[in-house]
Amino acid sequence: MDQRTKAALKKDKFVTTTTHGLEWASEHRQSVIANGAILLAAILVAVVSMVVYNSRSEAASIAFGAAMQAYQTPLAQPGEAVPPGVTTYPSIAERAKAAGALFQAVANKYGMTPDGQNARYFAGLTYIEAGENQQAEVTLKKVAGGWDSDLGALAKFALAQLYRNTGRDPQAIDLYKKLIAKPTATVPAGLAQLQLADLYQLEGKGDEAKTIYADLKDKDPKGAAGMAAAEKLNPSSVPALPRQ
Repeated sequence: MDQRTKAALKKDKFVTTTTHGLEWASEHRQSVIANGAILLAAILVAVVSMVVYNSRSEAASIAFGAAMQAYQTPLAQPGEAVPPGVTTYPSIAERAKAAGALFQAVANKYGMTPDGQNARYFAGLTYIEAGENQQAEVTLKKVAGGWDSDLGALAKFALAQLYRNTGRDPQAIDLYKKLIAKPTATVPAGLAQLQLADLYQLEGKGDEAKTIYADLKDKDPKGAAGMAAAEKLNPSSVPALPRQ
């Protein structure tokens, strides 16, 4: 077969393939257009969603910063003159109420963002400081059941303290045990164990507390939790502070 014949055959094959392709595209034109439109719409939705989310995240960050600034506002000292334009609060409770309202507003408006979740957690803390224990419990439970396990652990830790302060030791013990079983970067198992042992001691359950301290001391002798446990087991071994 000479080169001219081969070239002619290749050309015929190309023409045939191209013709079939055009025929298929013509027959499925509506389907191709529909699928293309769906793909384009999905891309547009993803882009718009990302832009909206980034915009809301930035707004949440600004609002959370303002709430945190209020939460860190200094308290007015008795007899101290307050300069014009400087905001102060007469008590921890009053400051907590003011900051708490700001945190809750951020949580309500931007609850799906990280700063919105953080704001809900801090709202729970301010409710405790303001003496609104029921509202604090409801708020912290929402955070504890959220998607952020690290923040959820902090909420459970705060809830346990709230339960202790309100005479509900069994509920606090249950939370400490859950935190020990599933430690996080924010609440390590050792921290929860120390709190549980401390609670046992206050309840007069010295043996249970000693068991926890001994376990911590053996497992983490050079760590912060292990050293704290060793001090609890043998307070006399702690060196006395030098006299001034």
